[in-house]
Amino acid sequence: MMSILSVLLCLGLSLDQRTGVQAGTLPKHIIWAEPGPVIPYGNLVTIWCQGTRGFKVYSLYKDKSPAPWYKPKPLEPGEKAKFSITHMTEHDAGIYHCYYHSTAGVSERSDPLELVVTGAYSKPSLSALPSPVVTSEGNVTLQCGSWEGFGRFILTKEGDHRLFWFLDSQPQASGQSQALFHVGPVTPIHRWTFSCYGCYRDRPQVCSHPTDILELLVPGESGKPSLLSQQGPIVASGQNLTLQCRSDVGYDRFALHKEVGQDLPQSLVLQPQAGLSQAHFPLGTVSSSHGGRYRCYGGYNLSSVWSAASTPLDIMVAGHLPNRPSLSVKPGPRVASGENVTLLCQSQSPRDTFLLSKEGAADPPLRLRSEHRAQQYQAEFSMSPVTSAHWGTYRCYSSHSSSPFLLSLPSESLELLVAGAGDTLSPSPSRSDPKISEWETSSDMGSHPQDYTVGNLIRMGVAGLVLVVLGVLLFEARHNQRRTHDEDRG
Repeated sequence: MMSILSVLLCLGLSLDQRTGVQAGTLPKHIIWAEPGPVIPYGNLVTIWCQGTRGFKVYSLYKDKSPAPWYKPKPLEPGEKAKFSITHMTEHDAGIYHCYYHSTAGVSERSDPLELVVTGAYSKPSLSALPSPVVTSEGNVTLQCGSWEGFGRFILTKEGDHRLFWFLDSQPQASGQSQALFHVGPVTPIHRWTFSCYGCYRDRPQVCSHPTDILELLVPGESGKPSLLSQQGPIVASGQNLTLQCRSDVGYDRFALHKEVGQDLPQSLVLQPQAGLSQAHFPLGTVSSSHGGRYRCYGGYNLSSVWSAASTPLDIMVAGHLPNRPSLSVKPGPRVASGENVTLLCQSQSPRDTFLLSKEGAADPPLRLRSEHRAQQYQAEFSMSPVTSAHWGTYRCYSSHSSSPFLLSLPSESLELLVAGAGDTLSPSPSRSDPKISEWETSSDMGSHPQDYTVGNLIRMGVAGLVLVVLGVLLFEARHNQRRTHDEDRG
């Protein structure tokens, strides 16, 4: 004899296949998936069905399938049934419903569960508009886009309970397809970490690899870290660029943000040393896209609150404009401390901005608007009065205000020598000589003797050492002479 369970199951299958399940006799129940409805290819997923109390048989159906996809499993505690897919593939993707059967009839079907498999196509991109840096209780728009022609996008939020949003894509004039997800209000209570997937319209449950993770930053008021470039603020195309974010606060992780352009990933701090926590962000080979304004933030693993933003760091890429400018100095490259000195940057090509950079300086380069004089575009950088701190090697660059982070090739270097009080300077050619220009450039510097303050100090030190040695030798000789005299008298 067939068991009551088998009879009920057969009854349910018969009703489903012949009459589409005479639903409505019993209330519907709940269906959900763990760890969620969006599953990477090959991973395990569990589908749960939960109903009311009473003897019943659960059945799991997949749309467009003529029969139950799975045999009913023994009931779990709490009046729920468990159905497992051990190896998720595109054949398992689809829309599922649960029914249960009892002597009173067949239940309504559950709400649909859309099961999606990911990893079939290349990943789209995910960015935050206008920025991933969001004030507390603020709103933000997340843009998921691709050139693959996806028909819809799925946005997932990581956390204690994964959340999912589905949107049809909107084609753009550029040919890219995209969807805009409006998120907020953003609070620092939870971490706001997102990924996005793209799917085609004819296979809406088979989707792409996930985008890189995007985490929204909610700045707090804790101590801001510092951000610096190991290569300096001006870098050349083809050079490798690494930014370093560090703090004397023991942060567990750091996030790097670029104001305009592609958002950058966060980096974890694994081994803080000597009380200094830091993270290195290798940004790869420099191209024009690396130019921009950067900030970094520090945070803790168990908290969603980030630090205050670091002081902004401007990264400028040299070599993207032809024609390098020229750099000259007035009154000359060798000056005394306290004099008035002006560095002149010039270009025959139309330029609206000039920048003056000092080699090895931690400060950003000086920036001035250009003036058009005598068929030249130029800017005068005044250093009045100069001190020993101005001693160094200088270069200048030109740029357009429309692309402030893309610079020309650098000028030839110019070394400025500043003599301190009491130092002597070698005589320079007379300014009345018509063959000598009022402006001396870096090419003039090899033709004049150079009396450095450091050189004078070295010479004085050597002379003092010689005097000390002579004094010791004289004392030794006098002592030996006196001892010989005493011995003769004895």
